[in-house]
Amino acid sequence: MNHVHIAQHNLPLPVRLGVEPSLAPSSVVRDCRFGRYTQVGEHVRMEDSLLDDYSYVQPHCDLMSTDIGKFSNIAGMVRINPGFHPMEHPSLHHFTYRPTLYGMAEQDDAEFFQWRRRQRVVIGHDTWIGHGAVIMPGVHVGNGAVVGSNAVVTKDVPAYAIVGGVAAKVIRQRFPRDIALAIESTAWWDWDHDTLTERREEFRDLRRFLAKYAP
Repeated sequence: MNHVHIAQHNLPLPVRLGVEPSLAPSSVVRDCRFGRYTQVGEHVRMEDSLLDDYSYVQPHCDLMSTDIGKFSNIAGMVRINPGFHPMEHPSLHHFTYRPTLYGMAEQDDAEFFQWRRRQRVVIGHDTWIGHGAVIMPGVHVGNGAVVGSNAVVTKDVPAYAIVGGVAAKVIRQRFPRDIALAIESTAWWDWDHDTLTERREEFRDLRRFLAKYAP
């Protein structure tokens, strides 16, 4: 009988998250803030963004001027707040606001880039952004919402809604309104680490959870 040997020496080491963010070596991060137990995957680009406690970004994402709440789950290949061209100008091209690329000026258009940075995206707590989704500038995604894979989100997403498609539309709500409001009212994402650890099993039973913690 022939024996098959499977090499495993190239498998990545398991990550143990902690107070300091875990940033993959190939990630490019500029002017960002991170909460506790956060993780950024391989080949992620982040600029001018916040990744709050317990949130993570999977590989090959691109985030610009985005405020991400706690416990957010961002799948791979997601694009948040992509760059956009000035459609109100006579030309869409880079030379109008990146003239240094073409030797046309000594400085780029700082006012244009400041305006672009003000079109911030806000993603709430306990959200799930599916693989390959694109979230356009200025969009707010509510707490507990789900954005489907490959969706293009051009408008605000209500709390606990599930959206999908191009352009994304509400498919359904995760819970009836009263239940969603009750979950949100617990603000469990603000509990400290020890409390979360102690109550972790109770997250498996919605009725018991709300009976115990909803106001």
